[in-house]
Amino acid sequence: MTAGWSWDYDGYEPKRERLVEALCTLGNGRFATRGSAPECAAGPVHYPGTYLAGCYDRLTSLVAGERVDNEDLVNLPNWTLLRYRCLPDDAPPGDWLTPDSEALRHYDVHLDLRGGVLTRRLFFQDAHGRGLRVTHIRIVHMGDARIASQRSTFRAYGWGGAVQVESVLDGAVVNAGVERYRDLDGSHLTDHRTGCEPEGIAWLSCRTVESGIRIAMAVRIETWPTHRAQEGTRGNRTVHTYRLPIGPRRSATVVKTLALHTALDRPAGDPRAAAVEAAARAPAFPALLSTHKASWLRLWEQGELHVPGDAGRVLRLHLFHLLQTLSPHTAELDVGVPARGLHGEAYRGHVFWDELFVLPYVTLHFPEVARALLMYRHRRLPAARAAAREAGGQGAMYPWQSASSGREETQALHLNPRSGRWLPDHSHLQRHVGSAVALNVWRYAQATGDRGFLHAAGAEVLLEIARYWAGAATYDAECDRYRLRGVVGPDEYHDAYPDATTPGIDDNAYTNATAAWVLARGLDLLGELPEARREELTGRLSLSDEELSRWQDVSRRLYVPFHQGVVSQFEGYGDLAELDWGLYRERYGDIRRLDRILEAEGDTVNRYQASKQADTLMLGYLFRPVELRDLFARLGYTWDDDLWRTTVSYYLRRTSHGSTLSSLVHGWVLARQKGAEAWDYCQEALLGDVADVQGGTTGEGVHLGAMAGTIDLVERGITGLEAGPEGLRVAPVQLREIPRFAFTLCLGGHRGVRLRILPGRLGVRVPDSAQRPLTVLLPEDRRGTVAPGEERWFRLG
Repeated sequence: MTAGWSWDYDGYEPKRERLVEALCTLGNGRFATRGSAPECAAGPVHYPGTYLAGCYDRLTSLVAGERVDNEDLVNLPNWTLLRYRCLPDDAPPGDWLTPDSEALRHYDVHLDLRGGVLTRRLFFQDAHGRGLRVTHIRIVHMGDARIASQRSTFRAYGWGGAVQVESVLDGAVVNAGVERYRDLDGSHLTDHRTGCEPEGIAWLSCRTVESGIRIAMAVRIETWPTHRAQEGTRGNRTVHTYRLPIGPRRSATVVKTLALHTALDRPAGDPRAAAVEAAARAPAFPALLSTHKASWLRLWEQGELHVPGDAGRVLRLHLFHLLQTLSPHTAELDVGVPARGLHGEAYRGHVFWDELFVLPYVTLHFPEVARALLMYRHRRLPAARAAAREAGGQGAMYPWQSASSGREETQALHLNPRSGRWLPDHSHLQRHVGSAVALNVWRYAQATGDRGFLHAAGAEVLLEIARYWAGAATYDAECDRYRLRGVVGPDEYHDAYPDATTPGIDDNAYTNATAAWVLARGLDLLGELPEARREELTGRLSLSDEELSRWQDVSRRLYVPFHQGVVSQFEGYGDLAELDWGLYRERYGDIRRLDRILEAEGDTVNRYQASKQADTLMLGYLFRPVELRDLFARLGYTWDDDLWRTTVSYYLRRTSHGSTLSSLVHGWVLARQKGAEAWDYCQEALLGDVADVQGGTTGEGVHLGAMAGTIDLVERGITGLEAGPEGLRVAPVQLREIPRFAFTLCLGGHRGVRLRILPGRLGVRVPDSAQRPLTVLLPEDRRGTVAPGEERWFRLG
C-alpha cells in the first residue's frame, strides 16, 4: 500500500472509497478538499467535501420530539466535479463515466506526500475495445492558501472522435457525511448566486444560514485544445460544457483552478470580486504545481521526522495530515484544533481536548502556530467565564466541545446506531478540558521561553481555570479533603452511578489530580510575574489573599480515591460489577464501543468496571514518574513505581479501547515502563486510521489527536524529551521496533536543532546563529552544551 513518500491504492473498492477520500484529503491549514473522485457527486459510496477552517453554522433540528441546536463545520460547494463521456466518430455517444461504470478496467490512487499531490488514474474500455485513459492531478496550494487546482487529461485508445466534458461548480451541497447525523438539518448554505465571466471563469457565491458568513468560489476553466464552452446554470450550479477532439495520438486536457474567498478573510472585502480576480490572475497549472511543491519542501524541512521502515511511512502520512490541518497559514486564523481535521464532518468539526495531543509537536516545530491555537482559547475566555457563572461557579469553565463562539457545543442527544435510539448526552460534564488548556499554556511557555505570552494572555487563561477549580471544589469534613462532584472523566463511558437520577460521578482521579496541578502552577505563575503585571492581574481579576490561600489549600488537599491498592478511576469505581469480557468478545467480536452494545441490550456500562479509553492512566501520559510523585506528595499521598505498575495492569484488563487515543496512551505508558505489550499498543495507534480500526469512522474524518500523538510518541515519548528553561532534557527508553530516528525542532530561540537517536547514542546539531549554546541534560545528572554551528554526540545508558 505504501512506498517511500507515496501512499497508494490500487483497484476500485466501493466500500473503502470514503476511507480513501479521507486519507487522500489535500489541505493547506486554511481549507481542505477530500480526496474524492471528480466524476462523483455525494452519495452512498462517494462524499466530496471542502471545509474552511473556522467556517461554522448553527441549525435547529427536531430530534426525538426535541428541538436540538448543532453548530457544524460547513461543507462548502464542490469545485472538483467533472463529468465526461466519449463521443466516438463511428458510434453513438457513450454513457457518463464514473468509477462505478461497468467499463472501468483499471483504477489507482497515488498520494505524493513530499509534494502534496493527489493523482487518480482510470482506464475505461467498452465491449468494442475502445479505451479511454483519464488522469486527474489535484493540489490545494500550500503557498497561496486561497488557491487549489485540478488537471484532468484524457487519452483515447483504438478510436477517434471527441470527449464531452462538463465542468461543474456545485452549490447544491449539504452536510451529510455522517450517517449518525441523518436526522439533523444539514442545509447550511443559502442565497446562492451564480455567474460566468470572460476567459472561462465560473463563480458561485452564497452565505451560511445562521452565522451569515459570505463565501465565494471562482473557478477558471482552461482546455487543450482550446474550445469555447457552452455556459449555463442549473439551480445552484454553474456548468461549462466542452466538446474536445481526441484520438490515439491526440490527448485533451481540462484544468480547473479555484480561488476561495470569504467574509472571514483579512482585510475585509467583497468575496466574489476577490475570488474572480484571484482566479483570473492565478498562474497556469505547471507553475502552480512547482510553487506548491516548493512550499511543501520548506514545510518538511521545518517539520522533519525520519523513522525507517513501515512505522516511518505511517508516521509520515500522519504528519502530512497534521500539517495540512495546522500549517503556518493557521497562525493567521482564529481557529482551534478540529478533532477530525479538515477531513470530514464527524464531531461536526468541533474542538475538543485533542490539542493536548497535538500541541507538543506543533510547539516544537511551529511555535507561531501553537501560539495562535492557544490564542483561540484566550479569545473565548469571556465565553468560558460566562459558562462558569451560569453553572454557579467562578473563573473560566471551558466547554468540552467548542466551535466558533466558545460556548458549549456538546450535543444534548446522541444516536446509538445499534439500538436506533437517541439518548441524553452528558459528555459536557468533562470539565477536565480546562486543565488540558492550562497545561498547554504552561508547557508551550516552558518549551519556547515565550514569557511574553505566558505573562499576558497565558496568565489570564491559566489563572481563570485555576480559579474555577478552587471554586468548584467542595470541602468534605468527614475525609477532611476537597472533592469535585458531578463530573465525567476522559473514560466517557461512566456518566452516572448505577440507578442514579442525576448525571455525573464524583472525584475522577484524573480530573482531581490535574486540577491540583493547575492550582499549583497558578500559584507559581503569580510568584514569577513582574510586580506591575501581578498587581494589574490580581486587581482586574479581584484575586484576594484569602482566595489565593484557598488555592493553596485545595491544591494540597484534593481527594484522590484508591481501592485494592490502585488509584480508583473515580469514587466507587471499585464497587462496580466486573464484566464478563470473554463472553462479550465471543458474542460480538469487536467490543470497542461496549457502551452501545450494552445499551442495545437494555443494560448500561455505568454498572461495570469497564472503560472506553485511558482515564487514570492519562496521568502517566502527561507526567513523568518524578512529576507524578511530586504531584501526589503535594496532595499528601504516597506514590511509587509499584503502585503505578499495579494501577496500569489493573486498567489494561478493563479497557475496551473505544477511542483511537486509548491505544496511543497505553503504548506511551507501557513504553515508559518498558512493558512487553508496549509495541502492540503503539502499532494499533499507528494503524488506527490507516486500517480504520474503529470500523468505518476514518471515512468521516481522520483522528488528528491520535495521528499527532503517534509522532509525539517518537519525538518525546521514546526520547524522554522535555524542552524547558534549563535546556533540552533527554532520557530515552528503548523501543526495539524503532531503534533509530531523527527529527528537527525549535528550542529557546534556536530553529532547526536536529536530533539523531541511535542505539546508545544521541547526536545534537545546532544551526549556526548568534544564540547561546544549547544545554543538553542527560540521565544520571550528566549535562553538555552544543554551540551554534556544532554537532555533538552523547552516550546514552
